[in-house]
Amino acid sequence: MTPERVDLSRAVWQKSSYSGSNGGQCVEVAINLPGVVAIRDSKRPGDGAHVMKRAAFAAFLDGVKAGDFDI
Repeated sequence: MTPERVDLSRAVWQKSSYSGSNGGQCVEVAINLPGVVAIRDSKRPGDGAHVMKRAAFAAFLDGVKAGDFDI
């Protein structure tokens, strides 16, 4: 299966509230795209973004909140 290309030219990027303003690790998300959520490193936006379906992103967030990925 070939991955579908998503046009990110109209993405509205928002920095995570957990990123802080001290130059730490920064994550940005774009939730304004139809049917998908895009995630990127705000320090390296030219490196591209990880794009996933909204349902998959919601499941990921549920897992984070439940502590499923805690080390």
